[in-house]
Amino acid sequence: MSSAWSWYVTVLSLANILACVWLIRWTAKKRPGEAAASDTTGHEWDGLKEYNNPMPRWWLGLFYITIVFALGYLLLYPGLGNFKGLLGWTQVGAYEAEVEAVERDVAPLFAKYAALPIPELAKDPAAMATGRRLFVTNCAVCHGADGHGSRGFPNLADTIWHWGGAPEQIEQTITQGRTGMMMAWGAALGEDGVKAVATYVRSLGGHAGDPAQVAAGQEKYQTFCIACHGPAGKGNPMLGAPDLTDDYWLYGGSEQIIQTSIRDGRQGVMPAQKDLLGAERIHVLAAYVYGLSHEQP
Repeated sequence: MSSAWSWYVTVLSLANILACVWLIRWTAKKRPGEAAASDTTGHEWDGLKEYNNPMPRWWLGLFYITIVFALGYLLLYPGLGNFKGLLGWTQVGAYEAEVEAVERDVAPLFAKYAALPIPELAKDPAAMATGRRLFVTNCAVCHGADGHGSRGFPNLADTIWHWGGAPEQIEQTITQGRTGMMMAWGAALGEDGVKAVATYVRSLGGHAGDPAQVAAGQEKYQTFCIACHGPAGKGNPMLGAPDLTDDYWLYGGSEQIIQTSIRDGRQGVMPAQKDLLGAERIHVLAAYVYGLSHEQP
């Protein structure tokens, strides 16, 4: 919380406390006027009169004690962003102290895991239990709790890796993040060209298509697609360009969806986790992800 908000909340809290003091003192007085002489307010309902008696002193005392407590708490523990009270306590400081304590407790454990290669670490049940907790907290929102992904988010439990599935490549992906971009070719190809290329691309995965369309699509593929996906459509892990021959499609493999990908392009972002998790946690998380697609004995 910024200093401006800290002061805003502090002034607002003080105003409310002072308003409570005024309200208590105002309600504790007898109301002025002729009715005061008879100890009533002058209000009457069906013969029942409202007395103008002050609140009991013990009751007033309790109210004043709560006000004094509120003032003392505000001075000692304001807890508003970085605005410190007389004891120097803030919410941010308390959170950082708790995080530091946890880090001290788990540092030896992660240091031990960091010394092990990822394939070996993937065989450790305790390490994988830790890795699963990291995965569920940081990755499941996109890739699913089981790692099977969804449209636009890769399945991590198979053997298909757009950026490479070696342990060091998985670790790099988590650490640095990835940005994959498929250019939009609709303007360059035209609608007929988009349909032809889609037919050819689907044929690489074993789907039959009109031979004339396949031939026309192959010709255009050699001009527009070969640089990223390669002459045989095997892709390029250095660029994140997918293999078009395995019949796995991140955004769907129907003819219409492939046409949309070619016409409008695609862009996907895997956020970097290095600042959030740190190298040692990423090492354990990479081992867990590696283990999803490699059966352990």
